Amino acid sequence: MKRISIVFLFALAALGVRAYARNSALDPQPAAADQQQSRNLTGQVLTGADQPLPSAVVYLKNTKTLAIKSFIAENDGGYRFHALAPNVDYEIYAEYQGKKSSTKTLSAFDSRTNITMNLHIEVNK
Repeated sequence: MKRISIVFLFALAALGVRAYARNSALDPQPAAADQQQSRNLTGQVLTGADQPLPSAVVYLKNTKTLAIKSFIAENDGGYRFHALAPNVDYEIYAEYQGKKSSTKTLSAFDSRTNITMNLHIEVNK
């Protein structure tokens, strides 16, 4: 009886391995389907009159970890943040000479991989 039980267990295990191998052949990369691509956030810091604000500081806050990244705007007011996690909300705003833009949110529900957000700061020039 013990020998029959052992043979039965081996046969059952072999069927399980065979079924797993068949399912793996149909979906060779199941983990790849679960992986989401990282996101890129770009934009410009502008005045109310849509003039670029070079040297404005752009702050990006990860609302999950509260980590903050910053970027000093280029001559055209441009900024960029690459390789952002797809499942995290981010808050972004800019500061220039003591003035601040409104805060915008990049939602985890936004499935785009390349997002553009322009930030406006009212300055008196």
